[in-house]
Amino acid sequence: MIKPIGNRVVATVDNPATQTKSGILLGEASEKPAYAIVTAVGSEVKGIKVGDKIVYKEYTSTNIKVDDIEYLVLDAKDVLATL
Repeated sequence: MIKPIGNRVVATVDNPATQTKSGILLGEASEKPAYAIVTAVGSEVKGIKVGDKIVYKEYTSTNIKVDDIEYLVLDAKDVLATL
């Protein structure tokens, strides 16, 4: 498990749908949504908790892979909203 320091948030990317509600299959070229599920929060983070689904600024996270799971490590200020 990754333990974030300070005001950092660790999250896993929530896999986007591969098919729309109307049945249209989405290809690899489809844009990925910028949301994830929080797996850990640093001691200075307020308003975000483990299990929250978050919307974050794209291209602001550090991506790492541990035990075949891709994690995002981002600054709490880059989290735009919780869903």
